[in-house]
Amino acid sequence: MSLFRTVSWPEPPTLIEGDGVVLRMPQMADFTAWAGLREASRDFLTPWEPLWPTYDLTRGSFRRRIRRYARDVREDSAYPFLVFRAGDRALLGGLSLSNVRRGVTQTASLGYWMGAPFAGQGYMSAAVRTLLPFAHGALGLRRIEAACLPSNTPSIRLLEGTGFRREGYGREYLCINGEWQDHLLFARLGRDPIGRPKAVDTPSLVPVQSENDINGGG
Repeated sequence: MSLFRTVSWPEPPTLIEGDGVVLRMPQMADFTAWAGLREASRDFLTPWEPLWPTYDLTRGSFRRRIRRYARDVREDSAYPFLVFRAGDRALLGGLSLSNVRRGVTQTASLGYWMGAPFAGQGYMSAAVRTLLPFAHGALGLRRIEAACLPSNTPSIRLLEGTGFRREGYGREYLCINGEWQDHLLFARLGRDPIGRPKAVDTPSLVPVQSENDINGGG
């Protein structure tokens, strides 16, 4: 029954192509581009993310992430992706489905981050629209949840523009930039329309009940 569906992939999923973007799971070969983009975007991302460990951008830390990603996919607990520009495969950012719950829930949490040089150009909106059919279709998820800071107006617009509905307000919901902060709570059901394309991006959106977006700690 789809209600109790689980997923197990022995290999990472193939490329997921969208409107101007391509999604795929991170690989060790992505380290240099990933670390460079994260470092160049540090000031841009800091207000929206948990504190970065001092070793966050090291090759060893990234290698541990890759191992964790493989385990998460194998255990059907999270699905991380990097976002690339379709034309030249430049790394733009990342997004993930984390905290996957099966059984009678069939729910996951959405998180994403965008590199500073590429923000505000519509790439993350396109990436979320690309991921949603995969999440609701191939993964069989009925509900996708997300949370963002009340001050993150671009993220609110992005979520509302991709079919998410505001459902509540979480007091001191996540520890962001070293402080417990309130969050707006959003969710989207598989039957909800994805919405019209909007050229709106966001610095970062931290997934519900997770330390960080796709990198799980930075």
